[in-house]
This record gives sequence, C-alpha cells and structure tokens, in this order.
Amino acid sequence: MYKIIIRCLFLLLVSNVSNAQAWMTNLEIAQKLALTQNKMVLMVWEESTTYPYGVMANDENGKLVFIESLFESEVISPIVWEYFVPVIVSESQYADLYADIEGKRSNKYMNKFNDDSIKIMDVNGNIVNLTSHPEQFQNITTIINNYGVNTKFLSPELMGYRTEKDFYSAYYLASKYLDFSMYMSENNRSAFIDLGMLYLEEASNLVVAEPNEDQKALNQRVALLDLQQYFILKRPKKALRQLKKIQKDGIEPNNESFVAFLYYTAYSILEDETEVKLWKSKISSVNLKKAQMLINLNS
Repeated sequence: MYKIIIRCLFLLLVSNVSNAQAWMTNLEIAQKLALTQNKMVLMVWEESTTYPYGVMANDENGKLVFIESLFESEVISPIVWEYFVPVIVSESQYADLYADIEGKRSNKYMNKFNDDSIKIMDVNGNIVNLTSHPEQFQNITTIINNYGVNTKFLSPELMGYRTEKDFYSAYYLASKYLDFSMYMSENNRSAFIDLGMLYLEEASNLVVAEPNEDQKALNQRVALLDLQQYFILKRPKKALRQLKKIQKDGIEPNNESFVAFLYYTAYSILEDETEVKLWKSKISSVNLKKAQMLINLNS
C-alpha cells in the first residue's frame, strides 16, 4: 500500500481557493457512501464539535503545522474528504450504537468508542484505530497515512456481509481483512488484523447460534483461520504449535486443504525443506501464491 504524503505547506499557500466541504451527519448514509467510494469512515461525536478541535499535520518537509479547527479548516477538509467519508454523529445515537457492541468488545475498544478522538471505521462501523491519546493533539497526516486506504480489495466481502450477515459472510470478510493486512505497512498491520478478528469472532458466535451438521468443521475452520494471523505477525512457531494442537483432535475432510496450506507455509518460513516437500503437493496453485506472500513477509 502506497504511503501517502500530505503536502500541507502547499495547500496552506493556496487555501484561499479551497472551500471547506461540510461533514456528513448521518452515519448510515456515510457508510453507504464509503462502500461505493471504497473508503473508510472518519467519525467524531457531535459534542466534540462544540469546542475548537485542534489537530496537527505535517508539511512537505515533515514539519508539524497546527490546525486550529479540524471541522472548519479550508486546508484540511478537502484532504479528509479525499481519503475518508467524514461524519459527525449525534449523541442521540450513542445508546443504540453502544448496545450493538456492549459485551462484544475489549476495554480498549470501548474506551476509544467513548472518547472524543477521531475514530476510523470500516463501512460496518467497526473501529480500526484503537490507540487513543486524548490529552494530545492528533496528527491528521499520520491518520491518513495509516488508515486512508482504498478498500476496493475488500468490496465483494463488505457487500456480501452488508447484504446478509451469516457465518460465511463474516468468515470470508475476516479472511479478506487478514489478506488485506499483508499490504499494510508493518506499523499498522496489526490494526487491520484485529479488525479481521472481530469478524472471525462473530463468525464463531454464529456457528453456536445457528448449529447444523457442519458445526464441527466450521468451528475448526475458524480456529485454522485464527492462527493464520501469526504468520502475518511473524510468529510462525506459534502458528505451528497451534496447528498441531488442532490436528490432535482430527481434521475434518473439508479442512484438509487448509491444513496443508498452513503446514506448508509454516515449514517454508522455518526453512524445514523435508516437511515443505511433504506438504507442497497437497495445496492448490492459488494457495501456493498466498503462501509465498506470507513467506516473503517473514523473510
């Protein structure tokens, strides 16, 4: 993913020809727009707009520039709109939004949800930037560099999930977020992995809520995808240990190819050529390409 460089100094010089575009005030419409434009949503609570909301930005030389008002700046507003769909959410929506995630998110997530800082969300309202320093001015350049991503890669899965929330739509979106994270810089890769894990947890909960004859295989598939994150985080030994634990309980026939892919990837990263040869013939050409990406991340 390309690193975005914001040339704030140049924009400051030509700000007299810029017009600050008003932020949206309807979260649902903002999410739909973000879906069609392949963007993330930049959200703040309405209460935070009642006082000067200062932020920092970097000019073309990396020098920090102070912006007195994020919501009114004719310099920052066009930049924000270029990379996000910005929305100011009414406090009256807080209770409903809180109810949707109560008991389903970590304390860190809930703290971010509750504070007045900038929240970067995907089109389903899940926050990706969980780091919060409310006592400090936020750097809008850093936020854009880390989260101003084009989400076209995720578009089919995001659309599928919004159309029908079931095990498969949640699972495939979780899987796609893991793939997506591989294109991120190492500094913010874990944030997108964590976002994928939210959907994987939801998929796991849906297996319990909607039991069927494939329940064991689906639960196992969730466990296998969960350990794939350790390849991306450069912890192949942990992935291999977890994989061996899962194998002790017996691998469901539908998951055998997935297991082969994971073993091949783990042993390739660990440079165990004997085991690599045993597993290579059991995986598809598509999975070979994906395995190579994971191997390259660990090289």
